Amino acid sequence: MAADPLTAAIDAGTPLVVLSPHLDDAVLSCGALMAHAAGRTQVRVATFFTEGGCPPYTFSGRRYLQQTGQPDAERLYRDRRAEDRDVLERLGVDWLHLGLTDGLFRRKPTASGGHPGWVRRVLPEPAHVYPTYRLHVCTGRISRYDADTLGCVQALVEKLASPPHTVLLAPSAVGAHVDHVLVRTAAELSGQPVAYYSDFPYNQRHCPDPAFVERNALVEVEWSRELTSKVALVRAYRSQTDALFPGGRIPVVPEIYLLAPGERAGDDPVGGSRWLS
Repeated sequence: MAADPLTAAIDAGTPLVVLSPHLDDAVLSCGALMAHAAGRTQVRVATFFTEGGCPPYTFSGRRYLQQTGQPDAERLYRDRRAEDRDVLERLGVDWLHLGLTDGLFRRKPTASGGHPGWVRRVLPEPAHVYPTYRLHVCTGRISRYDADTLGCVQALVEKLASPPHTVLLAPSAVGAHVDHVLVRTAAELSGQPVAYYSDFPYNQRHCPDPAFVERNALVEVEWSRELTSKVALVRAYRSQTDALFPGGRIPVVPEIYLLAPGERAGDDPVGGSRWLS
């Protein structure tokens, strides 16, 4: 992969910004690449959805909390933020927690709730933007109640991408989690040159959205270095590993990156990658 322009840009010292929907996605999908990059350039992980919500929780929210062994979402996300800080600081990577609420706990604007308070306490689902995990969160469809969230994510992405010649890595939203789709959509709309990562471990069961790949003329590039050391980093997200990897085995597989035409070697009209100065 030495000739790949993504690697070439990093090795030339171009800053790397990884857009992480949740407090583990960057390391799960890009941990090996970041370990390589950390000794060569500035690396920052910007994580968007870093907060849980207040009770009452939906049935899907309660099930997720049971899986993690935590009865309270605010406490869980406090622990998750601490895990993320510890892992990224161990890697020598800068981190930024942007404070948006995870899709599983995100509520509709108050004026859109449509039900008295006692009803929302008994049946919380109608007050939530994504009432269920299977039928709403992981369908890849952004709710009309999430227009403000998308606008906020777009503004943050544009700010993060504002320094020239920054390598911007965004999720390709394999698995169709709506928070991943929100960050991917904001990256697409930013007008910046973006490389996308294949979301692990969801890419072990799902493929990238073919319409998204075709729309951006993306091609896959594998990264196979530093993979064994990545396992320990993933295990350090203790609140998540049991749910993500039943049985405790974390597959050691190449990371997959998807590059657009301007980032592929030989495609840029002036020669080389748009990330290089």
